Amino acid sequence: MSERNIVSWNGLVSGYVKNGMVKEARKVFDKMPQRNVISWTAMVRGYVEEGLVEEAETLFWQMPEKNVVSWTVMLGGLIQEGRIDEARRLYDMMPLKDVVARTNMICGYCQEGRLDEARDLFDDMPRKNVVSWTAMVSGYAQNGKLDVARKLFEVMPEKNEISWTAIVISYVQYGRFEEAWKLFEVMPVRTTPACNAIILGIGQNGEVAKARMVFDLFKEKDDATWSAMIKVYERKCYELEALDLFHRMQVEGFRPNFPSLISILSVCASLASLDYGRETHARLIRTDCDDDVYVSSVLITMYIKCGDFVKAKLIFDRFSTKDVVMWNSIITGYAQHGLGDEALEVFREMCSLGITPDEVTFVGVLSACSYTRKVKEGQDIFESMNSKYQMEPGTAHYACMVDMLGRAGWLDEAMDLINKMTVEADAIIWGSLMGACRMHMNLDLAEVAAKKLLQLEPQNSGPYVLLSNIYATKGKWADVASLRKLMQSREVVKSPGCSWLEADKKVHMFTGGQSTSHPEHDSIIKMLEKLGPMLREAGYIPDGSFALHDVEEEEKLHSLNYHSEKLAVAYGLLKLPEGMPIRVMKNLRVCGDCHSAIKLIAKVTGREIILRDANRFHHFKDGVCSCKDYW
Repeated sequence: MSERNIVSWNGLVSGYVKNGMVKEARKVFDKMPQRNVISWTAMVRGYVEEGLVEEAETLFWQMPEKNVVSWTVMLGGLIQEGRIDEARRLYDMMPLKDVVARTNMICGYCQEGRLDEARDLFDDMPRKNVVSWTAMVSGYAQNGKLDVARKLFEVMPEKNEISWTAIVISYVQYGRFEEAWKLFEVMPVRTTPACNAIILGIGQNGEVAKARMVFDLFKEKDDATWSAMIKVYERKCYELEALDLFHRMQVEGFRPNFPSLISILSVCASLASLDYGRETHARLIRTDCDDDVYVSSVLITMYIKCGDFVKAKLIFDRFSTKDVVMWNSIITGYAQHGLGDEALEVFREMCSLGITPDEVTFVGVLSACSYTRKVKEGQDIFESMNSKYQMEPGTAHYACMVDMLGRAGWLDEAMDLINKMTVEADAIIWGSLMGACRMHMNLDLAEVAAKKLLQLEPQNSGPYVLLSNIYATKGKWADVASLRKLMQSREVVKSPGCSWLEADKKVHMFTGGQSTSHPEHDSIIKMLEKLGPMLREAGYIPDGSFALHDVEEEEKLHSLNYHSEKLAVAYGLLKLPEGMPIRVMKNLRVCGDCHSAIKLIAKVTGREIILRDANRFHHFKDGVCSCKDYW
């Protein structure tokens, strides 16, 4: 420039500041032949915006002249650092306090929870604007004083979109969804942040349909809007709807963001949707998010629940520095896959590296001992919780121990442990004992456990069904009839069996019985009929007892041949290419007859079949299951 005046010099300083280039701004500032209050204020602002508040403070006190803007900028820097008392001293020194400075000071006090001091300043303001009112309302709301915030909000002389949004979001954050909804309904202009908060709040509170209604009606969606609705579907177990919305999000031109990708990974884990899981993993790699420890833990869990333990272990081994969550994921994964020795080995390695196990770690390793009948190891680890780690066992740990002793047939020892527990036994503990009683046909203890369960969970069908099955086995048909009447009088409904698998990037659901809901039902039945002679030749004999005794897993009305897991396996044989494992999920425990049949299906077809039921994984190959027929 042929001529430079103070305006052009200030423009250059401000330009550098706006682009975060504070060092370059300072070099220009130092070269300026003359400076005015705008030059000094721009440089102070630059330091404040970059978090260099001490440098800003040094320069501020060197200023030959200060105006209300420079005072306010410095005040904001001190508040930003949480130096609220120093900010107040600076505020008191200000020769002129405009509405911005006063509002900043109110915000600072509110951030520190010092509401009385904030309110004193607010009440003393000679002139308040909508920003001042909103700051005070938000301060009360953010500190849990919602009723006071609401009263102040009601008397505001003027409300704008920000003030409406602040009060609605606050009600959502504190779980007062009904009041949040009423406010949302009367908002003059519904902002995107308010809509996002409402969708997430009322959706996670169980009003999924209402959340979707807001989502569909709102036109100004952003990434967070889509993520909120996807998260609601994920948290409330609407997995297929979550996948559908995730696909639609991309079709409409929105790139999946980090929260939506994490939600979809959880959905993939629930559905064991390995193809979608791999695609989501690839997206995380492209955005350099896969190196995050938290993300890696989620990925490990997803691959484990999809039955791809090799991939989960690769991710685990890649990290040199692992947190306790990653260790827990891999230990729990080994346990669920029936690899008790490997789970114990990882647990010992974790302890040898000085990583202190937590409550989740012990649940995982005790489950591994339970699944593999390592009673002595389990007892030693359980004792070490208190003696070595000063950790009081919780109900989950006692449930693992009761399950472990019960599986081993040590039912009296399991009952003794329940009687000696330092916490009150819950439904999970009594359910573990009940399951062991069914396995070992101990009617006396089964009745004790069942009565406790009926008190704790009168609407849960499991205890009624299990006890009914044991009575039936013992020929006590009068007791069976009595239990059935009790179920009817209490309107207890049995959970229907459901299985699913992924094929052609679509999740296919199957329910028990000769239902024709699947479009390829006839082909599935033909496959089962084709397998019948092959299985009988291999030694399969249908166990009719499971049509009666395991009605908790499958509707009793249907024959064994139409249990949902058999339908899913048959569909997998039809659709999945040779060499690819058939991965089936089931919402309940797999019944004994299906377990025997699928072992032989794996043998006669030469296919690997991985079944995840409500309790664990079963890897079927060459006529053998990884659980060693003990689940």
